[in-house]
Amino acid sequence: MKEKMQANVLIKNKRATFDYELLDTFVAGLVLTGTEIKSLRLGKASLVDTYCIAQGDGLWVKNMHIAEYFYGTYNNHDARRDRKLLLNKKEIKKINAALRNGGFTVVPTRLFINERGLAKLVVAVAKGKKEYDKRNSIRDRDDKRDIDRAFKK
Repeated sequence: MKEKMQANVLIKNKRATFDYELLDTFVAGLVLTGTEIKSLRLGKASLVDTYCIAQGDGLWVKNMHIAEYFYGTYNNHDARRDRKLLLNKKEIKKINAALRNGGFTVVPTRLFINERGLAKLVVAVAKGKKEYDKRNSIRDRDDKRDIDRAFKK
């Protein structure tokens, strides 16, 4: 009997939820090389300053850092190379329509390995927040924390 793989790798982009208002999310596969997936399974990745662009008929993630695999040889990958996202045509058309509207961007929010052992990236169509929206987010988070503390007593 084949044992299930543990899907314990979860990398979040906490800054994205603070800087952007997330409108629509999509789960996309990633085109990776052998040493990239090995490094990802060790949790050696970062979504800081990562963004997505639409080129041709596909969506690409730029500036995503996956550390070089320690045991990799001359076949090791470049840490910040562009990686293609695997989405359905319908999803790509929906994202491209939002990007053409103006004022919207596509930001990665989470990177995880699913139960089948495949790397998945959750991307969101987002709109940038203004400074007062960010202050409201901080205020709401603090209020929620205070309410939780009051009920635990």
